[in-house]
Amino acid sequence: MTTTRVAVPRKGRPLEAVLERLAGPTGTADLADEIISTLRYEKAVTKGKQDAVADVYHRISDYSSLDEPYKPEYTLLRDDRDGMPRRIVFDSVTVPTDHGDVQLVGREEPFRALRTHEFALGFDSADLVLEEVVQLRDDPLTAIDEINDRIDPLDTDVRVVTGLGDTVYHTLLATPEVLDTQDRPLDRTFVTNYQGDLCISPRYERLVEAVLGTSALDGVSFTYPTEESEEEAGIAATGLGVYLTVTGSTARDHGLELGEQLFPSETVLLENAHERTETTKRVAGLFEDPDATALQSV
Repeated sequence: MTTTRVAVPRKGRPLEAVLERLAGPTGTADLADEIISTLRYEKAVTKGKQDAVADVYHRISDYSSLDEPYKPEYTLLRDDRDGMPRRIVFDSVTVPTDHGDVQLVGREEPFRALRTHEFALGFDSADLVLEEVVQLRDDPLTAIDEINDRIDPLDTDVRVVTGLGDTVYHTLLATPEVLDTQDRPLDRTFVTNYQGDLCISPRYERLVEAVLGTSALDGVSFTYPTEESEEEAGIAATGLGVYLTVTGSTARDHGLELGEQLFPSETVLLENAHERTETTKRVAGLFEDPDATALQSV
């Protein structure tokens, strides 16, 4: 049987979500736990929260097993922060399945690897799809299952198949002073009636335009946190903003009120429809939630 290559992130929450979803139908929970724990340890080492027992080259040698085809492989990437050493990240692993071997291949930008037809299947954050290819419209984009309708088929063959449910929401945040300017809940309608600055992370400009809708942003100007400040601090200084929130505790520490959850920042299964085969369709089914309905591929 053939091997199906699937592009995945090299680290972080999205990769963990992929490994955990694949572990169920393939019985590879121990393998998933091994990779996740290794990468969490390496992240802690990179951030100075964990002391390494050996140098980076000895550690990567210990993790990798070139003679064992179903063991994970890792690689080294230079960390962006000043003075940080190279970081060990995921490279690849091959998992036997009923539909042939599935090789998860680490990529810095899985979505772009699918757009260039390197892979038929891959995983990336829904955020990146919004930032790169969705059409901006007056009305807001509110859910994962609306994304495909906003992708121009002339722009890319890639479509969203399903989400993995590792959801963190882009959420409206505001200070009580700004909330007092309108007698209404902190939601999209609040922004429609708002005139002034809205603080966001610079890379999320198109995403915020998509999830709020362009008509809601008339009279609104984007501002950005300074390099020295956290996003919540920047929003508190501005009065109103959008940021990813899990529990909201950090936002409340800055005196911010939580408003509407605008859009889920979720890891999504992506397919390049031009590269689709019967095998890739079956492999895609391994990652789908049996209790959820997959999106319609185009």
